[in-house]
Amino acid sequence: MISNIALLGFVFLMLCAVWYDVRSFTIPNWVPGVMIAGWVLAAPFLGLGWTGAGLSLLAGIGVLALGMALWAPGWVGGGDVKLLAAGALWFGWPDALAFLLIAVAAGGVLAVILVVLRQVATLLPISSDRLGATALAQGAPVPYAIAIAAGALLVLPQAQMFAAYTS
Repeated sequence: MISNIALLGFVFLMLCAVWYDVRSFTIPNWVPGVMIAGWVLAAPFLGLGWTGAGLSLLAGIGVLALGMALWAPGWVGGGDVKLLAAGALWFGWPDALAFLLIAVAAGGVLAVILVVLRQVATLLPISSDRLGATALAQGAPVPYAIAIAAGALLVLPQAQMFAAYTS
């Protein structure tokens, strides 16, 4: 029962991150913070053992370190890095690698879609003020939480944690 609630909470928080990122191009700190706290509370019920929990922690810390290296020159947003690290913590090793690879691929697809939609948006009779507050505005940031959540939701059914949650 607790594992099912944890799984739903994980999915809900990923979708909250998407909601905030699409609306404001930011991911509030409380979203990955609650994800991390939720993992700490759920970890004893996941059947990870000490080794599995340690590998999950290393995956989360490793993704955080790599993300900070990408954040420093401004290549990715800080909220995206924290969300990726929290997701990697939940997935653990080796599923965190699949999560990251699919999130990066989804980010590429998202970028191409936004380039096309931004070109189409200029042809539509939409005021520049209204368009300027969205991801369709030229030069607007990419709401990368969409790609991160896509990676999480696509990997989740095959992930070891899903098997632990549904058992």
